[in-house]
Amino acid sequence: DTPEQYDHIWEGGYATVLEGAYYAQALATARQEGRIGRVSADPIMSIRLFFDIGGTGARADAVTIWAAQFIGKEIRVINYYESVGQPLETHVNWLRSCKYTPDKASIWLPHDGSTQDKVFDVSYESYLQKAGYTVTVVPNQGKGAAKARIEAARRVFPACWFNEPTTEAGLDALGWYHEKQDEERSIGLGPEHDWASHGADSFGLMAVCSETIQNEGFGRPLKYPRLNIA
Repeated sequence: DTPEQYDHIWEGGYATVLEGAYYAQALATARQEGRIGRVSADPIMSIRLFFDIGGTGARADAVTIWAAQFIGKEIRVINYYESVGQPLETHVNWLRSCKYTPDKASIWLPHDGSTQDKVFDVSYESYLQKAGYTVTVVPNQGKGAAKARIEAARRVFPACWFNEPTTEAGLDALGWYHEKQDEERSIGLGPEHDWASHGADSFGLMAVCSETIQNEGFGRPLKYPRLNIA
């Protein structure tokens, strides 16, 4: 039996998990350990926003964003956003509506974050910087990028705590994200590119960046209170 595939029946959790789903066991374990539930943001800690980039227009790939705080060795995953075919302004308006303002949050983009949008002739990097955010564009990881993201995500999953009410759609995507199969040859062909892959890619970007963030102490509060010493 593979009980992690039936979590949606047992507990009404994330969507049906397919055979070959990359994160089935990790999600099942997170739920069993109580790491999917209610997680509050720490008001004095910085927020990290990890994007997967889509485009504009109805046929474009989805834009997805995971919002997380790095507190010690914990990754508190506090929000998830997904939008298809909307201009950059829409995504920034969502950030502002969540109070993820430039003084409280910073942004991490995949390598194509510095590429110009075909419709609006502006890159995510330049637009978000103009909006006041500190933006890091993660270099292209090369041919094995997808595999590296998956391996990194599996490594960090045990440290992740998810706020279920605001990340449910993202958890659905992680639960569905699976390997494409060549049925005739019975071999895997890498990740299936479908509705779930965009949320999984931005989560994978967070995982790839997490070691750097934690090692460099980026989880520290943005501002320290001044002490009045007589």
